[in-house]
Amino acid sequence: MDIQLKRGLLEVCVLAAIKNEDSYGYQIIKDMKPYVEISESTLYPILRRLESAELLTVYSIEHSGRLRKYYHITQAGLERISAFQQEWKEILKIYQFITRGEIDDE
Repeated sequence: MDIQLKRGLLEVCVLAAIKNEDSYGYQIIKDMKPYVEISESTLYPILRRLESAELLTVYSIEHSGRLRKYYHITQAGLERISAFQQEWKEILKIYQFITRGEIDDE
C-alpha cells in the first residue's frame, strides 16, 4: 500500500479510536488491534502530528504513581473523520470502476 495513503488512513483510525472517549497510547493500540496492527513506534509520531494539527489535545493524569498522557479529539478532529467518510465514498466509486466486471466473474 502507498505509504502516504496508509499514513492518512492510520491518522483517521487513531482519531476514530478516541472519538467517543479520551484514551492513552496503549489503550488506543488495543482498541485498534482487531482492525489494524499499529506499533508504539508508529502510533506516537501520529499522535504528535495530530496534536500539531490541532486535531486532538493532550493532558496528563496520574495513574499508579506515573503520569499517563490522555488524548482528546477536538472539533477539527471530528470534522476530519467526517471529511474522511465523504472521501471514502469517492474511493469506493473508484474501486468499483477499477474492479468492474471482475467481481461478477468470480
